[in-house]
Amino acid sequence: MERPERAAAALGAQPRANGCSGAAHGGLRNGYVRGLPAPDTQINHIVHNGGLYKRPFNEAFEETPMLVAVLTYVGYGVLTLFGYLRDFMRQWKIEKCQNATEREEQKDFVPLYQDFENFYNRNLYMRIRDSWNRPICSVPGAKVDMMERVSHDYNWTFTYTGRVIKGIINMGSYNYLGFAQKAGTCQEAASKVLSQYGAGVCSTRQEMGNLDKHEELEKLVARFLGVESAMAYGMGFATNSMNIPALVGKGCLILSDELNHASLVLGARLSGATIRIFKHNNMQSLEKLLKDAIVHGQPRTRRPWKKILILVEGIYSMEGSIVRLPEVIALKKKYKSYLYLDEAHSIGALGPSGRGVVEYFGLSPEDVDVMMGTFTKSFGAAGGYIGGKKELIDYLRTYSHSAAYASSMSPPVVEQIITSVKCIMGEDGTTVGRARVQQLAENTRYFRRRLKEMGFIIYGNEDSPVVPLMLYMPAKIGAFGREMLKRNIGVVVVGFPATPIIESRARFCLSAAHTKEMLDTALKEIDEVGDLLQLKYSRHRLVPLLDRPFDETTYEETED
Repeated sequence: MERPERAAAALGAQPRANGCSGAAHGGLRNGYVRGLPAPDTQINHIVHNGGLYKRPFNEAFEETPMLVAVLTYVGYGVLTLFGYLRDFMRQWKIEKCQNATEREEQKDFVPLYQDFENFYNRNLYMRIRDSWNRPICSVPGAKVDMMERVSHDYNWTFTYTGRVIKGIINMGSYNYLGFAQKAGTCQEAASKVLSQYGAGVCSTRQEMGNLDKHEELEKLVARFLGVESAMAYGMGFATNSMNIPALVGKGCLILSDELNHASLVLGARLSGATIRIFKHNNMQSLEKLLKDAIVHGQPRTRRPWKKILILVEGIYSMEGSIVRLPEVIALKKKYKSYLYLDEAHSIGALGPSGRGVVEYFGLSPEDVDVMMGTFTKSFGAAGGYIGGKKELIDYLRTYSHSAAYASSMSPPVVEQIITSVKCIMGEDGTTVGRARVQQLAENTRYFRRRLKEMGFIIYGNEDSPVVPLMLYMPAKIGAFGREMLKRNIGVVVVGFPATPIIESRARFCLSAAHTKEMLDTALKEIDEVGDLLQLKYSRHRLVPLLDRPFDETTYEETED
């Protein structure tokens, strides 16, 4: 169904950043720029599969070096052995036990805290716990201030020193367009609304919590997305987890990407529908599940499924990959199923005017049945939305748990979203919004290119502002975060179980607020830490997703 082709030769032109006009990048191959490849270098390309793509789609994942994979497994094995040893010592009171345990009189009960399942938290996570939950005390803009803390009991507890570390370059927040700021038009508008409406609404939308600002926001979001209607919610996570159960139920089938966000997974499980998983961004895997669903129908009864709903994300926040939306839509139409698109990370961050992955591929919003997104990232606010046909939104206003039982969005937050969306659309009379979208695209291409030139293994699409840098070994997760903080760079590090066990990584999030000087400073420090920790694993063998091993097994998580 899909066929890799060469990018530049087939198109006769240089790819453009984020669908925008930009400077040409000579010798661009799958996002990797370093002159001509060596004779033994294997570089694969994925572009214009089946003629569905109107622009280059450069996305690849370099395979994990065998030695690194073996050493990573050995590292986890050693940590596990020492973990069992420490648990033995805690049981015999040789070492102080500080983790949550049942009271003595409850020892014969079924464990409330699932003691065995917390083995990883006790013995592995606790060693590097200082790399997470770091308290910042400023706006999460291009730079942040962070409260210093120390631990005297190996990260079980922390003590604040009273010192504030200032001017840390923030490479971890989802502030894609730089609207998280304490001054400017958004802040002024939110302050004005705060003085008029107050901070809270104290009611649901269906009772006394429906403000004129909420109505204005929803009409604006619908225009921005190019859909008939939209509805806003106070929490992005609940937008997925509470609305999917309103759309599907028993007798329905959900086909979910294996790397979908926890909110999509929870919503699918709460729905009671049968869930089947397809390989990440793998269209052969998705089509096989669709074929099986049409041919075999429901288990036991063999009746046709009431609905088939495909769940995908615009940008996958751990992989930095972009959904192969043209192919997903083609399959959706071919097999007459429904498509639920989560644009939490892609709205504002992709497309020439920031309208997300649909605009990025030059597609029609009408081809997506349910368009979901959040205001927590590109818009510097909070909450989420769902857009689509008027009938869909009218249905959700009545049947969505998040609409019926959750408090309305805070008025200052609503105004922050309205002001930022108008800025992106140019309705504020300026070109600031479009300039930010373009700046983010340029920052993304530049940062990714430089990291690859240094020899790091970088995952994802070249236009994705989410940039995973592979660390692999468990000891290097904490070491990388600490070394970067020493150099005044704030980064996010991620390990098992949030990622596969041998694919621990650091995740950088680019912002339009980052200047070239900031990025160069961060790149210089990353290069230095990469040499210190020996993180430059790249051998320039890029393996496209379609070439990854695919087995034909499908598994159903819930079935009644």
